[in-house]
Amino acid sequence: MDERRLECLIQEKNYAILKKELEELNAVDVADLLEPLNVNTALLIFRMLSKDLAVEVFSSFSIDKQRDIIGLVTDKELKNIVEELFFDDMIDIIEEMPANVVKKILIHAKEEERNLINQFLRYPPDSAGSIMTIEYVDLKKGMTAKNALKHIKETGLDKETVYTCYVTDKNRKLEGIVSLRKLVISDENKTIEEIMDTDVIYVNTHDDQETVASIFKKYGFLALPVVDNENRLTGIITVDDIMEVIDQENTEDFQRMAAIAPSEEKYIDASVLSLAKDRVLWLLILMISATMTASIIRRFEDVLATIVVLTAFIPMLMNTGGNSGNQASTLVIRGISLGEIELKDAPKILWKEFRISLMVGIILSVVNFFKNYLFDRVGLLVSFTVSITLFITVVISKMIGGVLPMIAKKLNLDPAIMAGPLITTLVDVLSLIIYFSVAQSILNL
Repeated sequence: MDERRLECLIQEKNYAILKKELEELNAVDVADLLEPLNVNTALLIFRMLSKDLAVEVFSSFSIDKQRDIIGLVTDKELKNIVEELFFDDMIDIIEEMPANVVKKILIHAKEEERNLINQFLRYPPDSAGSIMTIEYVDLKKGMTAKNALKHIKETGLDKETVYTCYVTDKNRKLEGIVSLRKLVISDENKTIEEIMDTDVIYVNTHDDQETVASIFKKYGFLALPVVDNENRLTGIITVDDIMEVIDQENTEDFQRMAAIAPSEEKYIDASVLSLAKDRVLWLLILMISATMTASIIRRFEDVLATIVVLTAFIPMLMNTGGNSGNQASTLVIRGISLGEIELKDAPKILWKEFRISLMVGIILSVVNFFKNYLFDRVGLLVSFTVSITLFITVVISKMIGGVLPMIAKKLNLDPAIMAGPLITTLVDVLSLIIYFSVAQSILNL
């Protein structure tokens, strides 16, 4: 079904066929179809859906649509939704909702759930605890494989995942894990203690989400246990939740690399005022920083007045230097984000970027020399001056681009801030100083 088909069935009021066709779709696709509709029409169709599908569709709605739906449904309908939502989805909704809507949701939550919700909301917003779920299968090591499978059948329907089960003692301390596959193929009389894996990789509730994401990427997990400071199993993080975190972190990196304050708002939904506010601060900082180039040019006015043609090459030198620095910084930042580069690798990065810069710098400067001398006919010494400056600028720019993200990492800053506009501004200043210094030396100005 597409949007045109949906509109046609709504206009014809052919709700029986509409319900039948929607029930055949994935919940995410149904949510995408209902999202653009006005809230009354969306609610009308939402109420037609089966109970299980309606809950999944509700989880896939945007926060704005969820808030609108909660504002219009009856208490009984809201109770059904709250009871069927996975715990981590409920937490995500509550974190984004205004106080009056949160109160309405909590009224319909069980007392035990309300206590857990309050506990979850106390975790730092970017921590593992804030994105975990309590819907996991826990086993005891004294169980047999047969009893464990029976336990999974009885309780698994309400769990986020059953593919990995967690073995805990009477105090909820994590002792091991066992996969559903291993349970199925093992002798049914074997105990969990005999078949469980005690070498468990886990995270703490206060670990940063980026740390969790790197572990998921490194090991390819479907779920990861989360423990507290006493090693008690508190919850698990599933791959679908961490995918959202990875998307958020990547978006933040892109925003910082473009000198924009990070924001979780979608571009299409954000107001002009908020977008302008996110951009203007960094633009002001960079604009003021860029005035340094004007100061340098004024300082060397005598050089430029003597050989005016030198002015023509300033944009090329600044752009090439900035682009060279950005190439290096982009690759290093990405390597840090993926966990491929660590602080101890800084000497290797500098040595590698130095060799790359020599090769690139020689090629660019040679090509530039012959272009200036043979085609632009600006003279031998001027061509040589520009080419030497270009070579030095490329070498320094690539070294700066390689080392600045590492410095940011060492200072516990996001390496992404050391990219794009910031490096370009710094390299612009250095390239001008180098250019005029080389010109004075070679041209005897």
